[in-house]
Amino acid sequence: MEQRLKLPVGIDDFEKIRRNEFYYVDKTKLIEQLLQNWGEVSLFTRPRRFGKTLNMSMLKCFFEIGTDHALFDGLYISGNKELCDTYMGKYPVIFLSLKGVEGLTFEEAKENLQQLIGNEAGRFPFLKESPELSDEEKQQYLALTTFKEGRYVFADSTLTFSLQFLSRLLHKHYGHKTVILIDEYDVPLDKAFQNGYYREMISLIRGLLGQALKTNTSLQFAVLTGCLRISKESIFTGLNNFAVNSVVDVEHDEQFGFTDTEVHQILDDYKLNQHFSEMKEWYDGYRFGNADIYCPWDVINHVKKLLIDPQADPQAFWINTSGNGLVKRFVDKADKTTRDEIEQLIAGNPIEKRIRLELTYDEIDNSIDNLWSVLFTTGYLTQVGKAVDGVYRLVIPNKEVREVFVFQIQEWFRQTIVEDAKPMQELCQAFLDGDAEKIQKHLTQILGRMISILDTKARDEQKENFYHGLLLGLLRSERDWLIRSNVESGDGFCDILIEPEDPDAGMIIELKYAATFLELDGACEKAMQQIRDRRYDEALRNDGRENILAYGIAFCKKRCKVVCKKL
Repeated sequence: MEQRLKLPVGIDDFEKIRRNEFYYVDKTKLIEQLLQNWGEVSLFTRPRRFGKTLNMSMLKCFFEIGTDHALFDGLYISGNKELCDTYMGKYPVIFLSLKGVEGLTFEEAKENLQQLIGNEAGRFPFLKESPELSDEEKQQYLALTTFKEGRYVFADSTLTFSLQFLSRLLHKHYGHKTVILIDEYDVPLDKAFQNGYYREMISLIRGLLGQALKTNTSLQFAVLTGCLRISKESIFTGLNNFAVNSVVDVEHDEQFGFTDTEVHQILDDYKLNQHFSEMKEWYDGYRFGNADIYCPWDVINHVKKLLIDPQADPQAFWINTSGNGLVKRFVDKADKTTRDEIEQLIAGNPIEKRIRLELTYDEIDNSIDNLWSVLFTTGYLTQVGKAVDGVYRLVIPNKEVREVFVFQIQEWFRQTIVEDAKPMQELCQAFLDGDAEKIQKHLTQILGRMISILDTKARDEQKENFYHGLLLGLLRSERDWLIRSNVESGDGFCDILIEPEDPDAGMIIELKYAATFLELDGACEKAMQQIRDRRYDEALRNDGRENILAYGIAFCKKRCKVVCKKL
């Protein structure tokens, strides 16, 4: 049997992948592109789980002194011998991933950053004895690696200058300038914003990066990655050697995430070609520059699932790695106009919005327009076509991301409408009273307030199921009713059967979908006829309930018609 390469689920260490026979999608062209289009400081912004950390690990392995050249055998970059001879293994490298720099307080987050930098400095113990360093410089190194009671300890001033100090010491020891790689640079800012110490963290990160990147004569070049492009004025003040590559830029557009060709190759390598269409429907749709891109985290996870179970359905792997707080915040803040725009997105239609590619975290909540911008840059929305004067045509990229919008909309609906006790009590009382007009009024008001997650391209049966689920959610606000759905009774299965507290009472509800408003009346009569013809009241009568109300309810878009008769 042919030996298959292991799938690197959750592995973002390039050396580990190459040494341990994991599958690797070759992104080493990024090295060539960086060197051909030289920039002293480059920032790549991409959504999470699109291979940023693995690419940074790959850069570290390529440039760092002492690297194993064999790690790159057979990869794209190995074909450029002149470039490899000139640059591979020629520089000291400082590599930090800030994704773990978080905490409920500023002191906790600062402590995590301190330990991270201390650990990285600890990779170079030879600096303590380096003949190239003065005694004072050796003391500087010791100040970065003082270890007491299981943790690194150094002063705030040392923390601010730590990367500059370390890069200068490495430069002097090796005689070559230092490459600095900082992955997920904006995570500490995101966590600080969420936990109320944003100003303190901005000041710390501005000082740390400013000293390392702005006036550092020991810097060869630096590469940073993150999700958001934080405005230059807030962090990168005075940094004139700074180039940003975002999701709208053509350069490097295929180096983060998988292309169509790469996904075809993966599926072919694992004999799973028949699953390409579902892979595309669920995980493709991102537009970076001119490239259509798949989320690599999703692709690798789904391939692994399919190898275990060839019948496995696609899952929301990317969405499940985050709390998706941005979408929740967006839905919660949406006014009626924005709710209508969300409905358009859910239905698969594009909307036009002016996008700000540079923001500070404390600006995110200033306006709903800023939230549109953040949803775009973090991957919850993508673009179709070309932007005109900063205006983008936005769509939900794929089925997976649509699911998170639907989930958050359902949560918002439950919290803002279903848990609004008074109107729900009035609706349920109207059902008990047989007041069709009042029920119709309440339902129409609710439909007007809600964000529809109805797929306009769905079959009529699926649309009917949507309204069925909606009504069930509303009725279940009455905790003392026994409510059964699609229950067998008489000669069929009725949509909703209700047993109220009154042991003599019962309700039958049959729902219909009408394609037009003019068809609502006929749909209601059809529902009532179905209740009578199929004797849906039988189950209730067998339970001794003789005071039975039958409801035929028809829906069309955000309108409804209600008919009630006593059986």
